[in-house]
Amino acid sequence: MALTWETIREGDVLPELKKRPGVTQLVKYAAGSGDFNPLHHDFQFPQAKQLGSIIVHGRFKYAALGELVSNWLGHAGRIRKISCQYRAMDFPDREFVCRGTVTRKWEERGERLVALAIWTESDDGKKTTPGEAIVALRA
Repeated sequence: MALTWETIREGDVLPELKKRPGVTQLVKYAAGSGDFNPLHHDFQFPQAKQLGSIIVHGRFKYAALGELVSNWLGHAGRIRKISCQYRAMDFPDREFVCRGTVTRKWEERGERLVALAIWTESDDGKKTTPGEAIVALRA
């Protein structure tokens, strides 16, 4: 069913998006983003050794949250604003889930706007990357 202004309700839950990036995917992401911090690909890097693992790029998780919102929105509108905070680490080869809920729906200056609470959850249920988004729906 296509998303419409009439069908959106505060409290609606976005369909979850699961990610399980492996080391190869993180290396490819590093190449595309230019973020070659060894903490994201080198298990011998001192901080990685101290943690016991490399970690997923924060911006990878930010992009995954953008994918979550974009998948939910489809072609019904556009993402007007999206942001997040990096609060905890996620690790390669371990699943994290992107989730979201509708927190507000309103009209302003002729635009139909929807606010979303979005976040990633680690495989142990901890919110690691909380954020928010505002989308504008087509009239």
